[in-house]
Amino acid sequence: MNPITFLTEVITELKKVVWPSRNQTIQATVLVIAISLIVGLYVGGLDYIFTTALNKLLFK
Repeated sequence: MNPITFLTEVITELKKVVWPSRNQTIQATVLVIAISLIVGLYVGGLDYIFTTALNKLLFK
């Protein structure tokens, strides 16, 4: 494919994209951070519980 044709098509396709507003971007970012923290705390809590339980079982 000709590079100029490719770039022309890329520009045409990018003009069709509906970009999110600033508010939507901020809301999505906050949501991703919140869910990441919740999942991290959940996995960290399970890790702590299982580590403590295993240590008590193995190293009474």
